[in-house]
Amino acid sequence: MIKSVKWLILTWLLVLVPTSYAEDSFGYFGMEPDITTNYISNKKKPGFVRITIELMLKNAENIDVVEHHEPVLRDAIITIIGRESEDKVKSLTGREEIRKKCADQVKLILKRETKDEIIHDLLFTKYIYH
Repeated sequence: MIKSVKWLILTWLLVLVPTSYAEDSFGYFGMEPDITTNYISNKKKPGFVRITIELMLKNAENIDVVEHHEPVLRDAIITIIGRESEDKVKSLTGREEIRKKCADQVKLILKRETKDEIIHDLLFTKYIYH
């Protein structure tokens, strides 16, 4: 009796557990070369930041689409960073705000260009400032 109840529970769990994780085909697109650009500095010398960016795609089949639009995406990211203050660039919370701005802008551009939501997230995998 107990064995059959356990079997029944296990069967129901397998039926009820979402299988979408197994069906997802996330892909990653690494923007190369790294983005190196200036930000608004508090000092007389200009500051710069070097960032390695990986785009997490909702579907790996869209890598060619993202590669095709990479120049406009890079320009948008450089524009965002170039408008940021040194304090924001050098703080952890500021870095996260910048990352979110970049992610939102990249999503918006690709949605406008392709009429599809391609990007799941934008990741900074390297972030060096001076």
